[in-house]
Amino acid sequence: MAQQPLPTPTTFPTPEDLKDLQGELGFPKRAEDFVFFTIQDVAGFKQALKQLQPLITSTADVQAARKQIDDHKKCNAPGLLKIVGTNIAFSAKGLTKLGVTESLGDADFAAGQLADAQNLGDTGTTDSSGNFVPDWLPQFKSAIDGILLIAGDSILTVEEQRNKVELVLGKTINAVLTVNGLVRPGKEKGHEHFGFLDGVSLPGIQTLTGLLPGQQAVDPGVLVLGQNGDTVTRPAWAKNGSFLAYRQLNQLVPEFNKFLNDNPLDLPGLTRPEGSELLGARLVGRWKSGAPIDITPLKDDPALGADPQRRNNFDFSDATDQSRCPFSAHIRKTNPRTDLPQAAVAPHQIMRQGIAFGPEVTLLEAAAGKTAPGVNRGLAFVCYQSAINQGFSFLQHTWANNINFPPKPTLANPTEEIGFDPIIGQNGGDKAGRVTIGQNPNAQSTPMTLPVEWVVSKGGEYFFSPPISALTGKLAA
Repeated sequence: MAQQPLPTPTTFPTPEDLKDLQGELGFPKRAEDFVFFTIQDVAGFKQALKQLQPLITSTADVQAARKQIDDHKKCNAPGLLKIVGTNIAFSAKGLTKLGVTESLGDADFAAGQLADAQNLGDTGTTDSSGNFVPDWLPQFKSAIDGILLIAGDSILTVEEQRNKVELVLGKTINAVLTVNGLVRPGKEKGHEHFGFLDGVSLPGIQTLTGLLPGQQAVDPGVLVLGQNGDTVTRPAWAKNGSFLAYRQLNQLVPEFNKFLNDNPLDLPGLTRPEGSELLGARLVGRWKSGAPIDITPLKDDPALGADPQRRNNFDFSDATDQSRCPFSAHIRKTNPRTDLPQAAVAPHQIMRQGIAFGPEVTLLEAAAGKTAPGVNRGLAFVCYQSAINQGFSFLQHTWANNINFPPKPTLANPTEEIGFDPIIGQNGGDKAGRVTIGQNPNAQSTPMTLPVEWVVSKGGEYFFSPPISALTGKLAA
């Protein structure tokens, strides 16, 4: 379980970088609104951008906010501090409207997520012209020029800030869709709707965030354009920008829980509920507490899950055995650690910054094992990277949907399929279902058919989060 060598430290970030980088990453939020918009008045919008710039949150602002919160906690002060953050990003169509003609060096961004939907494995149909039409919300199948991300300590704070932003932008934009994200209540704070602690394993830039034991270290250019590790030539004005992938992911929580309850792992000493809990942990690769099954394979350890110094300090070193963690487990599919050389893992790291949306599961839904008609709950998935085809799109298509990943040439049966990522792996709606192996530690080659996809894409878009300097410079010119 030895940690990998860290990349050579660089001068990133300078104080200027911190003021120029938009600060959605790491922002301490309880609520967040995502406002998808089209630009109606280009000239007016360019002028409004200059007025909006003071409201945009930088990474320096985020660092200051986090220090305020830490000081607030140390003083045992009551309540939550009022914290608000605002960020903006543009689709390729939006940048074109603003007169940007230079390529940003990312073909997936330029084409847009709608063109990538079939490659991602989204369900859909083929129209009479042979074009793939995904089963998305109609707003995501129409033009979207940009996204506003407004986050804060409460719904009220977010609403107040959104009103300020709307006052600045006025009729220069038209909001086509607003998604209201909200951290789940009580003890579920920080957990996504399936109940698992979210955001546990994120990469780190040594010179910006420091590194915890077992945390994947990346060069800044893996996440930020124009920095060390970004191998693509970019326009000078785009330095300190980042590509944002947004996905509207519905989660079929009652159906997921019913599958676990109907298929408990039958192991010595486990009750039926414990067998169901273990199956869920092996599908994800962590217990709901965040504790990794690679360290504690048969029983949850909430203290481990709550400890940032220990909960990522593992490496899947049992290369030929799935007794601790299935090869197809979600966290192994999307971050294979030492299943691959680190040089093959680090370039594909992304920085996730999503939030839950939708109501809690009702007692009626839980009893029926079925999501009520018209109910939408899930994850407003957001991630940042310097190359979408090496980041989000790569992780979904080449790793999560690939039944032969991670490669295991040392298996007793080297042609044996690993199966889909059981959580986010997609097969384009193939009614044959998805198959995964390794879920039963005592019958590791026994396939398990997953009857439905419990995470359902309802659309999204690829955006460019520009440096703050571009809001009053390049994009406002």
